Amino acid sequence: MSDFSFIANAHPAYIDSLYEQYLNNPEQIDDSWSSFFRGFDYAHANNGHEKSNGVALSPGTAFNPQEFQVLAMINAYRGRGHLLSTTNPIRPRRDRSPRLDLVDFNLSDADLDTVFYAATECGMDKPATLRDILAHLKRIYCGNIGFEFQHIQQREKRRWLRTRVEQSRPEKHYNIPMDKKRRILEKLNEAVGFEKFLHTKYIGQKRFSLEGGESTIVALDAAINKGAEMGVVEVIIGMAHRGRLNVLANIMKKTYEQIFTEFEGTAIPDQSFGDGDVKYHLGYSSQVVTPLGKEVQLELTPNPSHLEAVDPVVEGYARAKADRLYKGEYDRILPILIHGDAAVAGQGIVFEVIQMSKLKGYNTGGTFHFVINNQIGFTTDFEDARSSTYCTGVASVVSAPVFHVNGDDPEAILYAVEMAIEFRQEFNTDVFIDMVCYRKHGHNEGDDPMFTQPDLYEAINVHPNPREIYMQELLEMGEVTKQLADDLEKTYWGDLQARLDEIKQHALPYKSQEPEEEWEKLRYATAEDFKKSPLTGLEKTRVEKILNHLNTIPGHFRPIPKVSRLLDNNKKLLAKGMVDWATAELMAYGSILMDGKDVRMSGQDVQRGTFSHRHAVLHDAKTNEVLNRLDNIEETQGKFHIYNSLLSEFAVMGFEYGYSLADPHNLVIWEAQFGDFFNGAQTIVDQFISAAESKWHRMSGLTLLLPHGYEGQGPEHSSARLERFLQSCADLNMVVTNITTPANFFHLLRRQLAWDFRKPLVVMSPKSLLRHPECVSPLDAFETDTHFQEVIADPTVSAKEAKGIKRVLFCSGKIYYDLAQRKKDLQRNDVAIVRVEQLHPLPENQLNAILKQYAKAEIFWVQEESANMGAWQYMKLNWETDRNLQRISRRASASTAVGFKKIHDQQQEAILQKAFA
Repeated sequence: MSDFSFIANAHPAYIDSLYEQYLNNPEQIDDSWSSFFRGFDYAHANNGHEKSNGVALSPGTAFNPQEFQVLAMINAYRGRGHLLSTTNPIRPRRDRSPRLDLVDFNLSDADLDTVFYAATECGMDKPATLRDILAHLKRIYCGNIGFEFQHIQQREKRRWLRTRVEQSRPEKHYNIPMDKKRRILEKLNEAVGFEKFLHTKYIGQKRFSLEGGESTIVALDAAINKGAEMGVVEVIIGMAHRGRLNVLANIMKKTYEQIFTEFEGTAIPDQSFGDGDVKYHLGYSSQVVTPLGKEVQLELTPNPSHLEAVDPVVEGYARAKADRLYKGEYDRILPILIHGDAAVAGQGIVFEVIQMSKLKGYNTGGTFHFVINNQIGFTTDFEDARSSTYCTGVASVVSAPVFHVNGDDPEAILYAVEMAIEFRQEFNTDVFIDMVCYRKHGHNEGDDPMFTQPDLYEAINVHPNPREIYMQELLEMGEVTKQLADDLEKTYWGDLQARLDEIKQHALPYKSQEPEEEWEKLRYATAEDFKKSPLTGLEKTRVEKILNHLNTIPGHFRPIPKVSRLLDNNKKLLAKGMVDWATAELMAYGSILMDGKDVRMSGQDVQRGTFSHRHAVLHDAKTNEVLNRLDNIEETQGKFHIYNSLLSEFAVMGFEYGYSLADPHNLVIWEAQFGDFFNGAQTIVDQFISAAESKWHRMSGLTLLLPHGYEGQGPEHSSARLERFLQSCADLNMVVTNITTPANFFHLLRRQLAWDFRKPLVVMSPKSLLRHPECVSPLDAFETDTHFQEVIADPTVSAKEAKGIKRVLFCSGKIYYDLAQRKKDLQRNDVAIVRVEQLHPLPENQLNAILKQYAKAEIFWVQEESANMGAWQYMKLNWETDRNLQRISRRASASTAVGFKKIHDQQQEAILQKAFA
C-alpha cells in the first residue's frame, strides 16, 4: 500500500508547481510524487466521464486540489481518529479536540457527494464520495477500537497496521466465525460465573474481582490461542491483583478446589510455590491445549503488592527461558504483562522496562501488554491519575502500537488482540491493548466506591455485564438461535451450580520442563549447611589453564595502552605467585564456565568495571573489535553473558532476579555502579530477593555486587547500606558478606553453585581494595581442598600467643586493612584482629571458637559506618555471647558519610586511635 502521508503536510502552491514539473518531465521530481500524480492521471483516464455511477467526479483536467485536503483528512483520522472512538462503556466520551470536522480541512457539506480518488488511499477499492470516505474512516477509526499507530517511526510497521486496519477490516463488524463467537461466550460464562460464585460464597472477602472487566479472559484466551497458532509454545504472564484469581481459574486452569482451600486458609504447598502469601499474590504453572490442538506452557509469576514490580521479573524469566530452551528464538516464548491503568501510567518501573525492551542484553522478542483500564486507581479518578491523554502514553517510547478497545465488545477485543499478536510475531516488538472497562466494586470487595464516585457507580450498578450484553447482541443479530442461547444459558447455570456444590475438578496433567526438574532436585537449606562451606578449590592444572587464557591476547588484537599496562602488572604479580581481586573474580567465572554452566552479569559499566578493574571485555584500540576474555577457554564450556546495562537499577535488578529463577545452574550477577545505587531497586530487594522463598517457596541464587567502603567519596558513594540487608535477614533467607581477600571472593562465587540449594548473595564488594598491595591471595589458596572462610582469625597471632592478647577487634571488610596497618605500625602484639567475612547466616560457632582462645581479652566491634548503620546492631542482637561486645565506629548520623575528605580522614583516624587506645 502506498504511503502518501507526506502530501498532507505540503502547501497547495508547492503541489501545483510540482505537478507542472511532472507534466513537463516526470523524471525530474521525486519518485513518491511521480507515483502520486500518476495515480490521479490513471484514475481520471479510467473514469473518462464527468460522472461515474451517477455521481459527480472531481472537477479538473487530471486532479482536484481538494484531493489533498481529503488526503489530509484521511491522515488526520489515522492519527487522531482514536480520540473519537467509542471505547468507554460507562461514561460519555470526553471532548479531546481531535479537529476532525470538515471545516478543519477546508471542506464542507457541499463536497459530500463529490468523488475523490483519495478514497483508494484508505482501503477503499475505488474512488468514492466524500460522504462514503467519511463513513469508512469513522467506522474504522472511531468505533469500539481506537487505533493509535501514527507515532510509529518505522514505515513498514505503520503500513502493516494500516493495511490490516483499512483494507482487511470487513464491512460488517469484525467477521468473527461462529466457532470463535461460541468460544467468546464460553469464556465470558466462565469469567462471570467465577466472580458470581466467589461473591456468593465469600461475601466481603478481598479478591480484587474482575467484574466489569470480564472480557480480560476473552483477551488472554485469544492471545494464547493466536500465539500458539503462530509458533508460541510458552507464555509467561505477570499481573497484579485485579482479576488474578479469575485468570488462575479460567486461563491457568488452576482447580477451584485449590483456590477455595486458599480462601479458607487450609491450602497445602503445591506447584504454585506459594503458601506464605495472600491468595491473590500466588503464581502457578500449567500446560493447556488450544482449540487447534496446540500445547502451550503457561506460567503466572508470583507478584507482591508493588503492582508493576513483577514486570522486569517476567522479562528476565522469559529471556532466560529463551536462552536455555529456545536458543534465542523469541517467537516461541511470549511475555504477557497485565497492567492496571493507574499503575501503567504512574509506576516508573514500566518506563524502565519499556526502555530496556530493545536492548541486546534484555530483549525478549516483544511483550504483549494488556491494560485492564477500569478508570480508577484505588479511589483516584483518571483525571487525577495522569497527565497524558491515555494511560498507555509510555508506548510511544519504543513506537509500540496501542489498540484502545471497549471492554463491553468482546469481538472487538478478539479482533484487536489477534492483530496485536500477529504484529508481535512479525516484528518482535512490544504492543499494547488498552481495554477500557469499569470496576464493579470498590478497590476491594470491602470498600464502598460511592464515597468517592457516587455518580459513576450509579451508572455502574445498573450496567449489564459483558456476557449479558454479548448474548443479547448475538440474539438480535441472529448469530445464535433461541435454542442455542437457551442451551448455552443452561450450561452456564449448570456449571455455576456445580461449582456451588463444590464438585471436584481434576488438576490438569503437568510435565515439568527440564529446568524445573533441575530445581526439583534441589532442597531447602538448613542451619547445618552454614556451619562449614563445601570445598570449592580447583586442581592446579585448571588454575593454570584459566590464568594462561586470561593473560593471552591474540596477536592481531591491540588493547589500549592502559589496559596493556594492567595486563603486564597482572603477569608480574602472578610471577610472584599472587592473585589480585579482578583476576580472582575472572578465575571464578572461568571455572564455572569450564563446569559447563553459564554466567550472566549485568549492570552499569560491568564489562570494564566501574573502577576500571575487571576488563572482562576488551576493545581493540584501532578497530574497536571486541574480545571477551572468558570465551574459548575450552570447547565444551558454558556461555559468559556480560552486558553494560541502561542507567536503571529497579528494572535491571528485577530482570536479573527473574533470569535467576529460570535455571538453578547459572550464576546470575547484578553489580551496582556504586553500592548505594541499589536504593533505586529497594522494592526488588524487599519484595523478591529477601522474601520470595518464605512467601512463595521460590529459590534464587542471584548475586548482588555492591561496592562499599569509606574512602572520603561522600555520602552517596561510601555505603551500600549493609544495615538494610542485615535487618531483613531471617530464616536463612539470604547470604550477606563483606569480603577481604581475592581467594575468599573466588570461593564465595563458586559456592553459589556448589550448594545443592540456592540463596541470594549480597556482597559488599571493595573499591580501594581492588588495587591495595596487601589485598592479594597466594595461588595455593585457590587450589584443591580449599573453601570459603566465613571467619578469618588473625594470621599474626599463634595459638600460643593468644593467651597474651588483651583486646580483640572484630571487623568486616575494608577497615581490616586500616586496622592491620595500624597494628603493624604500633607493634601492638597484644591486639588481635578477626574478620567476619560472612555476616548472615552468622557463623556463631566459629566466632565462639575464636573467642575462647582470647578468654581474658576485651572485645570490640569495629566498623567504618555510623553507629546506627553497618553491622553493629545486627551483631549485638544476633551474636549470643556472655562477653561484653563494645562498639567503635563513627557517631550515629542521618547521612551515610561526610562530604569533606578532611573530615572523613579525621573520623577515620579517631576510629583507629580508639581501636588501639
